[in-house]
Amino acid sequence: MNKRKIFRNTAIALAVAGPMTAAMATNGMILEGYGPISTGMGGASQAIDHGNAAMAQNPATLSLMEDGARLDVAVGLLGPKINSSAGGASADSSGNAYMMPAVGYSRKADGLTLGVGLYAIGGMGTEYDATSFLALGSGKDVRSELGVGSLIFPIAYQVSPELSVGGSFDFVWASMDMMMAMTGAQMGGLVTGASGPLGGMLGGMGGAPWARVDFSDGDKYTGAAKANGFGGKVGATYKVSSTVTLGGSYQVKTNLSDMKTASGSASMSAAGGFSDTGTLTVINFQWPSITSLGASWQASPAVLVAADLKSIAWSETMKNFKMRYDSAGVGGSVSFTLPQNWKDQTVLNLGAAWKATSRLTLRAGLNIADNPVPDADVHPLFPATIKNHYTLGAGYDFNKTSSVNASIVTAPAVETTNASGVKVSHSQTNWQLMYSHRF
Repeated sequence: MNKRKIFRNTAIALAVAGPMTAAMATNGMILEGYGPISTGMGGASQAIDHGNAAMAQNPATLSLMEDGARLDVAVGLLGPKINSSAGGASADSSGNAYMMPAVGYSRKADGLTLGVGLYAIGGMGTEYDATSFLALGSGKDVRSELGVGSLIFPIAYQVSPELSVGGSFDFVWASMDMMMAMTGAQMGGLVTGASGPLGGMLGGMGGAPWARVDFSDGDKYTGAAKANGFGGKVGATYKVSSTVTLGGSYQVKTNLSDMKTASGSASMSAAGGFSDTGTLTVINFQWPSITSLGASWQASPAVLVAADLKSIAWSETMKNFKMRYDSAGVGGSVSFTLPQNWKDQTVLNLGAAWKATSRLTLRAGLNIADNPVPDADVHPLFPATIKNHYTLGAGYDFNKTSSVNASIVTAPAVETTNASGVKVSHSQTNWQLMYSHRF
């Protein structure tokens, strides 16, 4: 296949996958691993060759692949199982299956690797029925959906047989839906500023049994509020010996614009007949910086062992969730702050791969993390509370140019009870499948 056809086919794949992003992730809002090779090994990635998914983690590991070109086309499913309960009432989230496509292409020659890839990098979401206790009798569904994706342009260079360095420029976008019900008093407690006629009406809503802020396009793969911006990563690998490799990377905090809905596509309403449409802006939502260190050991020709330690700086981006609603009806605006108080998260990725035959590789791993969300602040719409994962994977080489890899992940339930007495249980079963072709 010539280069023109390679780039044409890659462009088609990017165009098809482009609108789609993840809607629930596992290390906070971040996926437990990118690509089934890494994910099958507990998410370890910093010092192993795991294909083009390297550009979403440590781009320097692209230098570990053989000379030539490689195309990876992948699909994954995130399967969260979430239940919220309080006072004898219980509600299951119907948001339990979110598809994630990914595609990446890279070419290595004379020590230099260049590429391009499209990856869903994380998110979170839930969907509760209009009859659930969380709707407070408002008669409308209660849901959230946040997706973050990136178009990545990596570069890696093999400085010497031992040392490789890399980096990436990431075009990042985010989208969000939210349909949230609360009592009038609860809404009042979130208000940090108000103006115009709408601000003057807030006092009358204080006793309402329910009040709502809604913005949603009803699509699992896009959101009514949208933003875009930039990010990037730098990384390196170093071969200490023929069997031991060290690696590390740093991902910068993103620079995203405020997420904003189209005019008139958001609404505020309350019991008693109040209803208004306007524009909703999510203010300064950013993806956090991530520092990762890892090592791999080729224990034998058939056995590879890898471990990473990762620090995710949630405290710099998830202190508060801030929104502003601008009325297109009665006029004026209201600003809200929903406290989050997320802590920085430490993640340990452990994995092993066994080449069972010349064509078949089996993998297993652990992803061990703490919960970054304080129990008191866990919201049924944003329960990013998963801690540990158990992973399995396999790869099969059809020939020297074509292979397929798959992984499956299970995350046991984590239960939390927030300051309002709402108990949230969250578990997951996820899988990824990838076809690779080398040129």
